[in-house]
Amino acid sequence: MKMPKEIFSRLSAAYPAAHCALKHTNPRELLIATILSAQCTDKRVNMVTPGLFRKYPNAQAFADADLEELKNDIRSTGFFNNKAKAIKGAMQSVVEKFGGEVPGTMDELRQLEGVGRKTANVVLGDAFGVPGVVVDTHVKRLANLIGLTKNADPEKIERDLVRQFPREQWTMLGHLLIEHGRQICIARRPQCGKCVLNDICPSAKL
Repeated sequence: MKMPKEIFSRLSAAYPAAHCALKHTNPRELLIATILSAQCTDKRVNMVTPGLFRKYPNAQAFADADLEELKNDIRSTGFFNNKAKAIKGAMQSVVEKFGGEVPGTMDELRQLEGVGRKTANVVLGDAFGVPGVVVDTHVKRLANLIGLTKNADPEKIERDLVRQFPREQWTMLGHLLIEHGRQICIARRPQCGKCVLNDICPSAKL
């Protein structure tokens, strides 16, 4: 099928610097940053995490953290009650099940409290170099608009995308679709006239 190949080629040319925008130096930091990024901008997360990672330098420190204090530390990212519980729970699982090191397989990551396929794929792709398609709100919306899927369920969308793109493109595909969703195919005001896919996108309004 020509369209997936053409989509990847055009988006790669349009966004040659596409990458994970969450700043991190190891899998643990990326996992925590990804949890914080829910309903929050990467820019805001990146403002919070440097101080957070200095205060809690390892999984044990997060596991032992006072929950109310941790909530206050991440308050500016929104939904801090649930996020603090998820971070503390995930790090407790890391300590108890994996010797304090974030594991590097989908099955193991899914054993961590609060970690779903999306978060696991972020960590696998950008911390461990294991290809995976991240289906966030941008990817879900764009995959449907472009005609790569007709599904609404993220896991079904992921399966549709991995069938159409080579394994070595899976991680970058997510970065490209997210970048395109932020810059051009914006939810409330898509700029179809500027879109590099406008002649092959079934949803283009020219």
